Amino acid sequence: MLYWEQKINKPKKATKSLKTEPPKRVRIIGGNWRSRLLTVLDLPGLRPTTDRIRETLFNWLGQDLTGLRCLDLFAGTGALGFEAASRGAALVILLEKDKKGCANLSANFALLQSSPANGVVEILQRDSLEFLKQQSDRSSNLIFVDPPFQDSSLLDRSVIEAARVCDDSGGGGIYVEFPSSRSREEVEALLPGWHCGKYLEAGQVKACLFRSGRG
Repeated sequence: MLYWEQKINKPKKATKSLKTEPPKRVRIIGGNWRSRLLTVLDLPGLRPTTDRIRETLFNWLGQDLTGLRCLDLFAGTGALGFEAASRGAALVILLEKDKKGCANLSANFALLQSSPANGVVEILQRDSLEFLKQQSDRSSNLIFVDPPFQDSSLLDRSVIEAARVCDDSGGGGIYVEFPSSRSREEVEALLPGWHCGKYLEAGQVKACLFRSGRG
């Protein structure tokens, strides 16, 4: 199977220590909310998807997500979900189990509402895996799976459920972000019938955009 692969090299200074402070703000890259800032809380396991990775991801997906139904399963700062909403997604559901994290998502969204997006944005304080299990087959088009890296079983279970829920026939797919300690092949094995058509490595992070072949 052919796939597209990219490696993003980190600046040398950034590799001196694995312990880095999370950014206090992240910027929405494109769409209606382009250049708007999202506040980042210092919470255990919170690891915002970097600007460079998000830019690559949304180049893969295309700049216009009009009509897509999206799930941001482990929303954190909301960078992925809000980016999708900014680019015209019809529905974006952001799920965050942590109470403070969910409140921060709501606060960020309230600030963005000065320039409302076209679609619907829902923010839920829910267990993402339990929510996913309750969804109908093929009820979403684009699913972001980016759980805390320390819980590998959570990623595995979420990816398996996402394959059932996702219908990428009109575009989208399943985006999975995982630690560099895991191989792409190990993650691919969780999604039989899907293929990793886009792949990148960036420091301690690997990422795949899976598609089913229906799109």
